[in-house]
Amino acid sequence: MSSAVALEQAPLSGGMPPDTPLAMPPQDLRYKPSHRSRARTDAAVLYARFILFATTFGVSTYGIYQMLQVVRFASMTFLQGLMIFFFAVSLGWIAFAAGSVLAGASKRRDAVPPAAAGDASLTALVMPIYNEDPVRTTSALQAMAEALGGIGAERRFEIVVLSDSTNADAWVRETAAIDLLRRSLSSVMPVWYRRRWKNVARKSGNVEDFVTRWGGRYDHMIVLDADSLIDAPTLWRLVQTMQADPALGILQTAPQLIGARTFFGRLQQFAACVYGPVITRGLAAWSGDSGNYWGHNAIIRMQAFAQNCGLPELKGRKPFGGHILSHDFVEAALMRRGGWKVRMAADCCGSWEESPPSLIDVAIRDRRWAQGNLQHMKIIGTAGLSFISRLHLGIGIMSYLSSPLWLFMLAVGFALAVQSHLIRPEYFNHDFQLFPTWPRFDIELMMTLFWFSMVVLLIPKMLGLVRALLSRRIRRGCGGVIGVVASVFLETILSALYAPILMLVQSRHVFEVFMGRDSGWKPQRRDGGGTSWGDAWSFHKRHLLLSCMTAAVVYVLSPSLLAWVSPALLGLFLAVPLSRASGSESLGKALSRIALLRTPEELDQPALVTRRKALIAAAPPLPEDGLRYLARNRDARLRHIDGNLARPRDPRGQPDPHAFTAEQKLLDARVLDEVLQWLTPVERVEVAGDARLLNQLALLPDAQPGFTI
Repeated sequence: MSSAVALEQAPLSGGMPPDTPLAMPPQDLRYKPSHRSRARTDAAVLYARFILFATTFGVSTYGIYQMLQVVRFASMTFLQGLMIFFFAVSLGWIAFAAGSVLAGASKRRDAVPPAAAGDASLTALVMPIYNEDPVRTTSALQAMAEALGGIGAERRFEIVVLSDSTNADAWVRETAAIDLLRRSLSSVMPVWYRRRWKNVARKSGNVEDFVTRWGGRYDHMIVLDADSLIDAPTLWRLVQTMQADPALGILQTAPQLIGARTFFGRLQQFAACVYGPVITRGLAAWSGDSGNYWGHNAIIRMQAFAQNCGLPELKGRKPFGGHILSHDFVEAALMRRGGWKVRMAADCCGSWEESPPSLIDVAIRDRRWAQGNLQHMKIIGTAGLSFISRLHLGIGIMSYLSSPLWLFMLAVGFALAVQSHLIRPEYFNHDFQLFPTWPRFDIELMMTLFWFSMVVLLIPKMLGLVRALLSRRIRRGCGGVIGVVASVFLETILSALYAPILMLVQSRHVFEVFMGRDSGWKPQRRDGGGTSWGDAWSFHKRHLLLSCMTAAVVYVLSPSLLAWVSPALLGLFLAVPLSRASGSESLGKALSRIALLRTPEELDQPALVTRRKALIAAAPPLPEDGLRYLARNRDARLRHIDGNLARPRDPRGQPDPHAFTAEQKLLDARVLDEVLQWLTPVERVEVAGDARLLNQLALLPDAQPGFTI
């Protein structure tokens, strides 16, 4: 692509530059494409993989062997066999996580790209949105654009906001906020905006529509979420790295959590700060050039993405059929299948995102993620994928299957306890047996195995703690040595309490997916707002009831067994107050004041975050009723019409019924208030997208004295 063409300031045409199409054909998952041979795997990557698999195999083998010693293998019952199977899977899962962080110790630092790279390219800062708060999104984009201007790199970037919003008021607020953003950045960089009329394939379809219509204009795109922030040096380094390695298709940063105010948000934020880097470093170490993509805060080579990442529609009914929901893992696997490198930038700081504010918000988000990840069961066998790409897909699947597996293991253990209490053992299993076969269950060995499993489970936390204590920035920002250690201890205890709640929530999600229930598509709550006692009770009352019933039954069977399972039951018993506390901002602030669960960004807030907050605070209020605002504000109405692509024409003989009924209601209405009450949400969107209907709306007078609706 010619840089002269790329830097040409195209005239505004419905909010977007002139079309520069790029073909993005759907990929055939059964066909192994021919591509250039992949480079030989680096020795350091092979060594990291050796550590990963040796640790996983060694820990799992030892644990299974010891578990078989707990019961007599020759006389093992069916329930004991099930118990050992679920234990083996669970231990293998936590051993894999431990091996991954241990493998990270072998990773060298990422190479620094040459300073001259990136000068002849154009990169789109792409932000897909869906009924989001436009003040937060445009403030983040303005802060990033101004920071790029501060380092003289603004001419190599353009902002592209891709809306899939379905609410008319949200749409009007978006165009008003985008208009303000354009005027604020008129001397910095272009700002483009497009709203789709049909939300085909959700986020992946939104991005695909952009690539196929305007992708030829850009060398790269940096995909952002509505809560993403990336500082200017990191944005420029991503571009330089792509330019320095022509075989690199995707470079994924490791975004840190920032801006949490609630108790649960701060808990996640602290965990990401202390444990996240060692986990990411391990993942990058053994992934090598077959890394993963997390859907945001990553740079993508446009041509390679278009050639290799067109997603097909899966056969069958939802939730396993239809459009691919968790598209990012699949796009990374297809990019690697096409011969392109997919890497993770473990040493690239300055990339941030926000976390859900409460336990219930996490559960709502996880419902969609669970369906998307389990859908990968139909994709993991795709022809031509590398083993590591299949492993990434498998990890995504297991991240949700592990919860029901853990639940089944607890259920089998409970059944064994009931069996031992109610069923009399058969001591003489064979005829003419002189000596009885005594039931065997080695309590001492079982306790040893339990503590061994706990140590393996805590390895990522322990390594994260060591790294945090060795880092002056983290140690100082988290309250010193005492603050770091105390926060890790508190986080570990709280995570243990929240874990059984999340186990049941995710198990229910998995059950719903296998029962064929679709998750739908709801916008994510990104700010605070708290969790009421009523919401907490409504969401968690079954968890409380289950814990009470289980505790009562176990106590009747064996009081000593109740003490054994009490840690898991305690979290469920406290589910309602824990959920209520999770959304509390006052509790989060109180912990911050005593240097608990604090992160360095709170003590020394990045300039980009400070600028975004200032822009949000200074933003003018946006209209609540979008149609009323457009009807009574001529300039805003014209900017809304000019700033959006025209509504697609209906096929001949198939007029849209909502547009037809909206027009009829406008004709029947006598005053503005009357028609605003008549219009349905879908009809409001039709009016907001039609210049003729908007002008007709503007002609209606306000309510007259004595007129009743």
